[in-house]
Amino acid sequence: METSEIPYENSVVLCGRVAKEAVERELPSGDTLMTVRVIVRRSRRARRKSRVSVDAFECVAWTRKLQRSLTSLAPDDVVEVRGELRRRFRRVDGVPMSRVEVELTSCTRVARAS
Repeated sequence: METSEIPYENSVVLCGRVAKEAVERELPSGDTLMTVRVIVRRSRRARRKSRVSVDAFECVAWTRKLQRSLTSLAPDDVVEVRGELRRRFRRVDGVPMSRVEVELTSCTRVARAS
């Protein structure tokens, strides 16, 4: 198969609970973004192989529309998020660091916290 024929795709769908309220951050460029952490339970199969039962994912909203939807979320709300994985690089105290985030294209509340 030619590399031009490979159907490359960067697509993420997560369903989980909101860990805490979304946080807005202003970048040195003046742009603002909003992040929310989504906690997702691992599959039964994965839980048998590890003591860790959940994963936490940082999800980032760049558009005003998505940022507004994140502000309506409360801790323990159940959400479905869609987006693409991004690896971001930055310096913390002069030390290069990287992290993987989900850059959101949509966020839908599935259930409110009880």
